[in-house]
Amino acid sequence: MSQLKHYLPALVRITLGAVFIYAALLKIADPVAFAGSVAAYRILPYFGSYLTAAALPFVELCCGILLVLGYRVRSGALIIGVLNLVFIVALASAIVRGLDIDCGCFKQGGEKTTPWTALARDVLFLAMTWFVLKVEARRDRGSETGAGPAAPAG
Repeated sequence: MSQLKHYLPALVRITLGAVFIYAALLKIADPVAFAGSVAAYRILPYFGSYLTAAALPFVELCCGILLVLGYRVRSGALIIGVLNLVFIVALASAIVRGLDIDCGCFKQGGEKTTPWTALARDVLFLAMTWFVLKVEARRDRGSETGAGPAAPAG
């Protein structure tokens, strides 16, 4: 059990990063389909849907890579957390307005994800992000009090 406790933060961080890398690569591979998914939310103007489809996957990709590599983890996780909050608000808006849309996140072939399923998944990702940020904050506090790795002399 103590081994799981030791490896769980890294497992959650790497899993979250890998999920966002995977989602980004699917969107990068078919930006027109992703732009259509963004437009289906009826939140952004026409141009905004294409701009989002062009930029968002690369932000997700960069943040996912940061998490997998364990470099600038707090920055990558914070951006992913904000993105998840935006996704959750957009999905909730679609549900309230009665839109039967596909989230567009993991679209591959004819598979369709309901807004409720996507919302539940994004809440899970937000919880994972919170966990990663909490672990990183604890790690930072430990290094400030001297409980963590020694600071370089200088």
